[in-house]
Amino acid sequence: MRPIIDSRFLKGLPDGSRYNARLTPCQCSPASYIRRMDQSSQLREYLPVLMLAVLAVVFAFGMLIVSVIVGKRGRRSAIKDTAYECGMLPIGEGRTRFSVKFYMVAMLFILFDIEVVFLYPWAVVYKRMLAQNAGLVFGSMISFLAILLVGYIYAVRKNAFDWRR
Repeated sequence: MRPIIDSRFLKGLPDGSRYNARLTPCQCSPASYIRRMDQSSQLREYLPVLMLAVLAVVFAFGMLIVSVIVGKRGRRSAIKDTAYECGMLPIGEGRTRFSVKFYMVAMLFILFDIEVVFLYPWAVVYKRMLAQNAGLVFGSMISFLAILLVGYIYAVRKNAFDWRR
């Protein structure tokens, strides 16, 4: 089984018009020439990524060096050396306690947020599914939303969303 080779690569081969499988290692076969051209073009595709990575590293270290060289050296004080935390002085415990209700609200938010994500695949294929069987598609989504609404009403009646009490 001989490989299919373009006729423009057959010029200059020792055999002339057809592929010669007995080429010496120093001679270039058309297949190896094509492979080398393909590899170099693939490597050339990554050149912008490499340039961007080098630029990012040079920029990061350059900014650090410039800040050390140009930076103003002032007097140190206790106020300047304290940790800065959102404009508040770090006094007291590092970790405050939260009510369990706060975590309940967070869990309910995640629950309802994830259930809404299930609506996206349905919305994508809605028109195509509607053409096949409209009643089944619409009914299944209404039942899904009804179950979601029942859970929401239950959480509201139990004051699950009020985490300050």
